[in-house]
Amino acid sequence: MTKTLRPFHLAVPVHNLEECRTFYRDTLKMKEGRSSDHWVDFDFYGHQFVIHYSPNKTKLHYNPVDGDQVPVPHYGVVLKMEKWKELADRLKSANVEFVIEPTIRFKGQPGEQATLFFLDPAGNALEFKGFTDIDKLFAK
Repeated sequence: MTKTLRPFHLAVPVHNLEECRTFYRDTLKMKEGRSSDHWVDFDFYGHQFVIHYSPNKTKLHYNPVDGDQVPVPHYGVVLKMEKWKELADRLKSANVEFVIEPTIRFKGQPGEQATLFFLDPAGNALEFKGFTDIDKLFAK
């Protein structure tokens, strides 16, 4: 049973506001909302996503998941498979360097999903997942 989710708010640090603004607006095609000299908000698939200036660079850790080293922390969204494929193709065309190339994880298992990871210009890790059947998002 698919649940109706309410939009969430997420804020991440970036050390170069204009470089990241361009990345989210032009590469990821997110609609820009309000902004100031220190932050910019975007429509992140219906959620409020804000980049905030911070002089400190993000430090990542990596944990093993289904044979890959997954960066922590990371954020992203779950998409229907056709939207995920469109995004993966757009990122490849934009020559985005992947931390984890677009792939299918947990093949043949209840939680089978498409996934991809990359870093924004500030070093924040993003994951986008794709499901053929979104009702299996939490399947065990």
